[in-house]
Amino acid sequence: MRILGISAFYHDSAAVLLEDGVIVAAVQEERFSRIKHDASFPRGAAAWCLTQAHGPLDAVVYYEKPLLKFERILATAAAVAPRGFRAFAAAMPGWLHEKLWLPGVIEDEITALGCEAVPVHFSGHHEAHAASAFFPSPHERAAILTLDGVGEWTTTAFGRGAGNRLELLREQRFPHSLGLLYSAFTYHCGFRVNSGEYKLMGLAPYGEPRFAGTILQQLIDLKPDGSFRLHLEFFGFLLGETMTNARFTALFGVPPRQPDEPITQTHCDLARSIQQVTEEVVLRLARTLHQETGEENLCLAGGVALNCVANARLLREGPFKRIWVQPAAGDAGGALGAALAFYYAKSNAPRVVDGRDDGMRGAFLGPEYSEDEIAAVLRARGLPFEKLSPADLNHRVAERLGAGDVVGVFQGRAEFGPRALGNRSILADARSPEMQRRLNLKIKFRESFRPFAPIVLAERAGEYFDLSTSSPYMLLTAPVAVSHRKPVTAGASWNERLNTIRSDLPAITHVDFSARVQTVESATNPVLHALLTAFAARTGCPVLVNTSFNVRGEPPVCHPGEAVEGFLATDMDALAIGSFFIKKKNLPPNLIRSSPARTFAPD
Repeated sequence: MRILGISAFYHDSAAVLLEDGVIVAAVQEERFSRIKHDASFPRGAAAWCLTQAHGPLDAVVYYEKPLLKFERILATAAAVAPRGFRAFAAAMPGWLHEKLWLPGVIEDEITALGCEAVPVHFSGHHEAHAASAFFPSPHERAAILTLDGVGEWTTTAFGRGAGNRLELLREQRFPHSLGLLYSAFTYHCGFRVNSGEYKLMGLAPYGEPRFAGTILQQLIDLKPDGSFRLHLEFFGFLLGETMTNARFTALFGVPPRQPDEPITQTHCDLARSIQQVTEEVVLRLARTLHQETGEENLCLAGGVALNCVANARLLREGPFKRIWVQPAAGDAGGALGAALAFYYAKSNAPRVVDGRDDGMRGAFLGPEYSEDEIAAVLRARGLPFEKLSPADLNHRVAERLGAGDVVGVFQGRAEFGPRALGNRSILADARSPEMQRRLNLKIKFRESFRPFAPIVLAERAGEYFDLSTSSPYMLLTAPVAVSHRKPVTAGASWNERLNTIRSDLPAITHVDFSARVQTVESATNPVLHALLTAFAARTGCPVLVNTSFNVRGEPPVCHPGEAVEGFLATDMDALAIGSFFIKKKNLPPNLIRSSPARTFAPD
């Protein structure tokens, strides 16, 4: 049974191909269109997925029920009329043009890609999230928690999975949404909604939670079981115009920050406060879910599940023995969940799990390119390169990293989900005190406060981080081990704290001594594991900086040509692409482009 899962028309559109329940291909549309968080129908992603199929499709499954979502939009517009009419009128053309006619739209798009007409089915939004969380997990049975902004009506759902079946037990409904509450603060602090929430999470450790009490007293009525109601008079999202309003501004004493305005200590404190409240809500929900299900394992999905700080606190303090988070937890993963939910419901096929390895195959589910294709790109661009054996390439890259160079890495299949996990990555030496600033300002062209994540050999992670489990998808934070920390005198301002050296690994140690860790195992990513091993043999350190291969406002690279152009446009020193190695200093000056930060769109 071959099934194409689709998410589209809101944000992070994606396509996924299943064959007899096995994930064959999965990729976001942004990787083809080069539009970050692209919401359009995933033509490029679906077309590529279909090239990986070993026969004709049996079904297409969409990750939402559009008529139920339209019902919610109509009901919301009626509830706030006439104030929300302008936003309602602006939304209607999209609904009348395509969203209300999705079966036909999807059929037309799929046949345009050369497929015969197949049945089109629809999954509930949180059913898709729940399926993406449970079915690929390594657990035979588990409780399921999904949290996001909103699907059709649902914003939070409790579920339980066992074998090849899952059920949703109960839900919390719009407009009372943890995702929308967090996004309101994202907007007010000057970051883009559905894009900048991770920036708010990264800013939080620079602040104090001095507004947490205000949030709990004025914005949210939080119950002991984790259920809550928002005090909607402080928000603007029901009107569809802005996330917050004048009452929100008056409550906290600062207007919404514009993206180009300076970040102040108040913004840091707002970030810390909503992060603390979010963690408390997640913990209460998890305790209630554990009481109701009695399960030892928890599976998470939905956009809020990408909050790796909350995930880590849940692992440390929560009632579950093990948690597993879908690496594509947002809307992109909805395409996967929709396909999986349909497959197990229709086939009743057994689900085989071993308790350790999940079904995501390291999330390396996107396009890959042959050596000939890569060589053709390099020659067409006129780049001098060396072709090396895998061992020689690893030694060369390790040598350059140890010397302080920044190296772009393009290997194997692209990652599915928002994190670069070593195949479309920029790597650097975590021991360098200048590296975090250099990467942010000269290579990524982004805000200087943003932290970088470490990759570490899984077998040596305990030497450097207080981490009790594997973290292959960079979805957990962990404290840097005390033995690697340095004494710190806190600065007076958040900017002073930003530049303080906190550990032997300053490039990946955040202001609170935390790091968003990716553990690398040889079975999952032998190429990256071998590179880390070579670096450790040379330096004694099994840790590197890993950040996505892109610049501000762009999605991670997918095609070799994009990797080459990104390499040429930034201060990267070298590029390891397939079996080829290129050093910037060996290039003719006319090939190196200068790309100042102002040429990149804000993200």
